[in-house]
Amino acid sequence: MSIYQSLKEQVYEANMEIPRQKLAIYTFGNVSGIDRKAGVVGIKPSGVPYDNLKPSDIVIVDLDNQLVEGNMRPSSDTKTHTLLYKHFEHIGGVCHTHSTYAVAWAQAMRPIPNMGTTHADHLVAAVPVTDVMTDEMITGDYELETGNQILNIFKELNLSPEEVEMVLVACHGPFTWGKDPAKAVYNATVLEELAKMAHLTLTINPNTPTIKQTLIDKHYFRKHGKNAYYGQGC
Repeated sequence: MSIYQSLKEQVYEANMEIPRQKLAIYTFGNVSGIDRKAGVVGIKPSGVPYDNLKPSDIVIVDLDNQLVEGNMRPSSDTKTHTLLYKHFEHIGGVCHTHSTYAVAWAQAMRPIPNMGTTHADHLVAAVPVTDVMTDEMITGDYELETGNQILNIFKELNLSPEEVEMVLVACHGPFTWGKDPAKAVYNATVLEELAKMAHLTLTINPNTPTIKQTLIDKHYFRKHGKNAYYGQGC
């Protein structure tokens, strides 16, 4: 049995949640997880249908994208994942999907505005969208530059990756992350719902404003932070 068996099983289960939540079809999308103590990342192999995926198929790489264990090539998005792990030091899982509404906002190159309390329950800001890549980025190390675009927008907007666990890559689609692979997929599912709700809201009333900051703060901080009181606690 692999010494990385626990990581492989965790990443496999998270990947299988993508088709269950209808976040991607066929071979689209991928989830990874990191073992920071071992310095390795487990990620879906490239181009393998979810119906055929097994825990043993999960590929293990190091943070320099070198193969550690596996018989298949890792996801083509691996360099994006490993760059996020290097710079977002508190995350334990990354998810990339091609969910319909989130991709639509990414293709429209628009951030998803905070229009109501469902959005505010999960993050204090709009879901950010990156700049469009330059030709040099596209023809260069594309997947690495995808990660750099995410880092750049978080730096530009002074966003915390712990408070905003999702982003839209312009013309491409969503990336999400969390404390582990399961939370990364949870956030991808939430993002798709926020994208759908915002689209429907603006379809009904294109002039709908974003909600008040006081309402954002109330809903976010009743679920997050030291004074949170939502749920049953520890």
